[in-house]
Amino acid sequence: QVQLVESGGGLVQAGGSLNLSCAASGTIYSMRVMGWYRQAPGQQRELVATITSGRTTNYADSVKGRFTIARDNAKNTVYLQMNSLKPEDTAVYYCRADRGLIYWGAGTLVTVSS
Repeated sequence: QVQLVESGGGLVQAGGSLNLSCAASGTIYSMRVMGWYRQAPGQQRELVATITSGRTTNYADSVKGRFTIARDNAKNTVYLQMNSLKPEDTAVYYCRADRGLIYWGAGTLVTVSS
């Protein structure tokens, strides 16, 4: 059983930055893919960024060049550095872990004002 806890969300003005953290109760060393997803009201949950155990990253086109995903296995934590934030980035952001079974965090709200 794996528990994921997100933090770092909040209210920020357009053009600002936030750094989200996802702390895992278990080791992420064994988790082959870690990722961030987001969901706005009335919208489908969508992939934001993923990172593999080999440090291969993948980003949604909408966030390329602005967001950076990273993992620290020693701290069992995955990060999402969010720069140049736009109002359309407003959503609940969820951490996801894949080690064969899929685990989700409860989410953290990011609100970007105009």
